[in-house]
Amino acid sequence: MNVLAFDSIGGASGDMILGALIDLGVDPAALERDLQSLGAGPFHLQVERGLSAHLAGARVTVQAESARHDHAHDHAHSDHHHDAAASHRGLAEIEAMIRGSALPDAVKNQAIRVFRRIGEVEARMHGTSVEQIHFHEIGAVDSIIDIVGSCLALHRLGVDAVAVGPLPMGRGVIRCAHGVFPNPAPATIELLRGMPIEQTEAPFELVTPTGAALLAEWRSIDRPPPGAAIARVGYGLGQRDLGDRPNLLRAALLEWSEQTESDACLVLETNLDDATPELVGVLAQRLMAAGALDVFTLPAQMKKQRPGVLLTVLCRIADRERMLDLIFRESTTFGVRETTARRTVLARRVVRVQTPYGEVGVKIGVWRGEDIVRAPEMDDCIRRATEHGVSVRAVYEAAQRAFAVSSRRDGPAG
Repeated sequence: MNVLAFDSIGGASGDMILGALIDLGVDPAALERDLQSLGAGPFHLQVERGLSAHLAGARVTVQAESARHDHAHDHAHSDHHHDAAASHRGLAEIEAMIRGSALPDAVKNQAIRVFRRIGEVEARMHGTSVEQIHFHEIGAVDSIIDIVGSCLALHRLGVDAVAVGPLPMGRGVIRCAHGVFPNPAPATIELLRGMPIEQTEAPFELVTPTGAALLAEWRSIDRPPPGAAIARVGYGLGQRDLGDRPNLLRAALLEWSEQTESDACLVLETNLDDATPELVGVLAQRLMAAGALDVFTLPAQMKKQRPGVLLTVLCRIADRERMLDLIFRESTTFGVRETTARRTVLARRVVRVQTPYGEVGVKIGVWRGEDIVRAPEMDDCIRRATEHGVSVRAVYEAAQRAFAVSSRRDGPAG
């Protein structure tokens, strides 16, 4: 699994995120070529190597041919919205533009979710519907390229999970299209709900709405899993000198394998004393179907001597959000405890054997190069038993015998 971990001291904007991903190795020329299919307008992706507080990184500028350098925000980054004629696009127009491009479907869907996230925040702030929102700065060519280009770059890196460290907040006020507002901008504050932040004394807008929307949409885990190995590190540089801190965003690409003998998983637990057994059973089934490693319940004596159950879910760290969503939606709990557990697992493979009832898989567990556990796949046994009208036990034992015979004939199964 590839994990991308963002750490920021200088903030986060669309161009800084794109710069960090390019610095990790994404080809900017290929990005520009593929992003032309959006039809957002003529543009050029300018990428320069630069320094911020003696740290080298990539500084990205989207140059639109119709650009007029109207710095709508007095901030440290470059969600700078230059093409006034095209900058009042509605969400439907931007979604149609993305849908009609030649980009991968996963990139299209992710980029649309980012724009919709911004649109929903703007609609709440202005007391209107998301369909009536017209983006000003976010609808400009450079912002569209920042957002869609970042989603495409993330896709090119093959990222499976994203962690985001605390984001620095500036102080004072900012000036934008709607007037003077407290720093950070109202849209940025809304987009960062649930995200870790850190207050600074910098009198600049450090995190822009574009940067906040991208990181909020991508974030899937709180922190990189234990044991993850750093593969590459990239730095995206902002446009301004912040004085007391480097104006950069760091992105570390980490590699983590769940097939090693020792890995980590999440343990999610909650106590339920007002859920019927039927609801708990349905929840357990849906959690397993959604990818949980294991789900089990134990009887528990709750407060006021009420009988209840302890629901425990083991899951991959990358699946945290999906598991929490199911637990909260399908149960009556008000809270879930989370711990990270290290587990030791056997390497495994599946060998197919022929039985009188048909083919059955046998799962082999390997410890230090030796096959030490052998178990017929229960789903296969159930299917074959149903097909032939025999007991599951009969198929299970037949698979065991078939595997033993093949092992004696062929030597160690491989």
